[in-house]
Amino acid sequence: MAKAATKKADRPAARDIGIDVPMPERTCTDGHCPFHGKLPVHGQTLEGVVVSTKMQRTVVVEREYLRYLQKFERFEKRTRRMNVHAPPCLGLQVGHRVTLMECRPLSKTVAYVAIHNRGAVS
Repeated sequence: MAKAATKKADRPAARDIGIDVPMPERTCTDGHCPFHGKLPVHGQTLEGVVVSTKMQRTVVVEREYLRYLQKFERFEKRTRRMNVHAPPCLGLQVGHRVTLMECRPLSKTVAYVAIHNRGAVS
């Protein structure tokens, strides 16, 4: 039993994920949190706006981007919605701008995790 007590005491408050984002101030017990759990992040880093928080620990993030049309030599605006895992320590709400990072598939539609809450859209 002494091992379990020392193991918990040795565990740091938040681990470094290797990305230049600030550590969350709150802690959580989510196993899929890149800071307080064991979820590794890699690959693409994206930004978007939270449009729905109706799922448990998952939010819908909307991204707007430009696509070049060679025929018309112009850009068109496109929108994509993605399901993203939201660790409780970030406290995401509708209207917050977030930074996302690719991770292993967490479910059928979730393969990204939020790593930074940039606050409300101004």
